[in-house]
Amino acid sequence: MKTIRTAAIQLNSQPDSEQSIRQARTLVEEAADQGAELVCLPENFAFLGDEREKFRQAPYIAKAVERELPAWASQLDIAILGGGYPASAGEGKIYNRSLLVLRDGSVAAAYDKIHLFDVSVTKNDTYRESATVQGGRPEAVVYRNDDLPAIGFSICYDVRFPELYRKLMEKGAQILTVPSAFTRPTGKAHWDVLLRARAIENSCYVIAPAQTGRHGEKRETYGHSLIIDPWGTVLRDAGEESGVIVFDLDLQVVEDVRRKLPAITHRRM
Repeated sequence: MKTIRTAAIQLNSQPDSEQSIRQARTLVEEAADQGAELVCLPENFAFLGDEREKFRQAPYIAKAVERELPAWASQLDIAILGGGYPASAGEGKIYNRSLLVLRDGSVAAAYDKIHLFDVSVTKNDTYRESATVQGGRPEAVVYRNDDLPAIGFSICYDVRFPELYRKLMEKGAQILTVPSAFTRPTGKAHWDVLLRARAIENSCYVIAPAQTGRHGEKRETYGHSLIIDPWGTVLRDAGEESGVIVFDLDLQVVEDVRRKLPAITHRRM
């Protein structure tokens, strides 16, 4: 497989999970209508609002996601990356899980977010993801098979930890997925530069589907879902509205960049 039409979905998900899932379905269908073969949804695509409420609803949300994504994939004949939803971790915690579903509806791979967003961006903008979420095992997850390019998994805050992406590249990743719900302050300051850096450092495509706008009473996200090539060029930017961006990823470009600028092979540490 040398070329694959890939879509990043930008959403304004809400605390109403049924509404959020319907919105996601509509845009997944739109991506499929545009010929996308791999469709990537952002973090918290099925619910975005108060973290305690998400925790309370987690069993219902997880059941709905794990029922709907395989159905959509098989009905639309596409692969879907469900960028982040609450899956049970036991012992009073949940995982923030990204799930890859193939065209036949089978689950190909899953990744539980490693790095948890415990920060105080401003006095009134504080997050403690670890209050409800259990971090995943610290290992790089790459899906490799003939039916898709080699896909490396990560979620949102992971993007600040370049060692994860180096491990993904070492395990063969051609595409790095970074489904996110970036805050507006951090998005304005860091979103573009971090994602471009991860693409350049590893000579990989980056697919970063994102949340945008206001979510419930307090949450606000940056938007600007991006598709970036291995040279660090932004190929598509979704701006601040909900919608779909699509690009034909030419995997030969990965090989060409790694040959022309072989920094990966020049490492000494």
